[in-house]
Amino acid sequence: MTLSVNDLNNMHLDVLREIGNIGAGNAATALATLINKKVDMGVPVIQILDYNDITKILGGEEAVVAGIYFGVDGDINGNIMFLLDIKSAKKLIGMLMGTDDTREELDEMECSALQEIGNILSGSYISSLSTLTGLFINLSVPSLNVDMAGAILSVPAIQFGHISDKVLLIETTLKDGNDLINANFFLIPDVDSFDVLLKSLGVY
Repeated sequence: MTLSVNDLNNMHLDVLREIGNIGAGNAATALATLINKKVDMGVPVIQILDYNDITKILGGEEAVVAGIYFGVDGDINGNIMFLLDIKSAKKLIGMLMGTDDTREELDEMECSALQEIGNILSGSYISSLSTLTGLFINLSVPSLNVDMAGAILSVPAIQFGHISDKVLLIETTLKDGNDLINANFFLIPDVDSFDVLLKSLGVY
C-alpha cells in the first residue's frame, strides 16, 4: 500500500507536528545566530490543505508573496516551498540587514539575502528531519520568485496535481521584539516518499 498525503491520520500528524516543532526551534536558533539577536518562536501549526486553500493563508491569489523553492532528493524526493507574505519578507530582510524598508519591491541585494535566509531556515528543518529519521536528505540550490500567490503556487499545483491535490503545511511565527514574521513551509514529497518517511519514524 502506498500512502499519500490524503491518507495521513492523527498519529502521523502528531509525529509530523513534533518534527515541525523541533525543526522550527532549530530554524529560530539558526536565525538568531545569523542576526546575533534573540528570536522567539510560536508553536508551529501543521495542516493538510488543498492547494486552493494555500492562497487564503497568504492573503488571497493576488497577494504579493516571496516564494523560495527547493528540490529535495536522497532517500526521499519532492519539493519544499518556503513562502512569506511580502511584509514578513521585508521584516526578515530588515532583521538581517538592519534596515527598515516598507516598499513591496525587493532589490538584488535583498533578494540575495532572502534566498540565503530561506536556505538556512529550510536547511534547519531538513537537518532535523534527517536526524530524527536517519534518512539522507539533500536540498537543491534555492530558487526565489516574488509574485502574486496564485502565480507562484500554480507551478507545484501543475507539477504535482496528478499525485494529490493536498499539501502539508508547517506554519511558524518568528518574533524579534515587535516584529512578527509568518513563515510557511510547504512540504511536497513525491508519492513514494511518505511511505519511506513514516516507516523511518516507526508509525507506518
